[in-house]
Formats: sequence, C-alpha cells, structure tokens
Amino acid sequence: MTDPWNTIEHLASWISAHHTLPPEQDVLMRVLKLSEEVGEVAEAVIGATGQNPRKGTTHTWQDVESELCDVIITAMVALRTLTPDAPEVFAGHVRRVAERSLEA
Repeated sequence: MTDPWNTIEHLASWISAHHTLPPEQDVLMRVLKLSEEVGEVAEAVIGATGQNPRKGTTHTWQDVESELCDVIITAMVALRTLTPDAPEVFAGHVRRVAERSLEA
C-alpha cells in the first residue's frame, strides 16, 4: 500500500492547480468541502436505513463506508492545505487523544 500522506500531497497539489482563489480562500473552500462530504454520509445513512418514507432504502452500508472514506480524505487534504506538516500534526494529535483517552 502506498503512503496515504503521499497520495494526499498529490491530491492537494492537483486541486491547487485547478483553483483560482487566493490561498486563504482556498483553505476555507476545502473546509467547506468537508461539510459537504459529511452531509453525504448523513444522506447515505438515511438511505441505508430507509428512514425517508418517500424514497425508501436508497443506499447500502458499503455506500456509507465509501462516504466516510471521502470525509477522511477531504479532511486530510484540508489539513495539508493548512500546513505542509500535516502528517506530523495529525500524528501528534492522535498521540495526544490516545494519551488522554486510553491511558485512563
């Protein structure tokens, strides 16, 4: 498997090459994109559980998995857009969360 952060670096560069916004607005757009992706997770969960009586069951749990992966990728790209040290920032944050949550 390739290094996910290497792929994220390529995705962030590819997106940047196609954007015309100033860098500070580009960061905001990437964070807003995260909200869009989270909405797609909600739509997939509602569809997988058939909670919309008008539509019925429209998604599978595999659709939910895929949408969750999109959220993770989008968050990683947003973090990379914010800082070139994204892998280190993320690893440090995971370590701090583990220390306060798992060491209790």
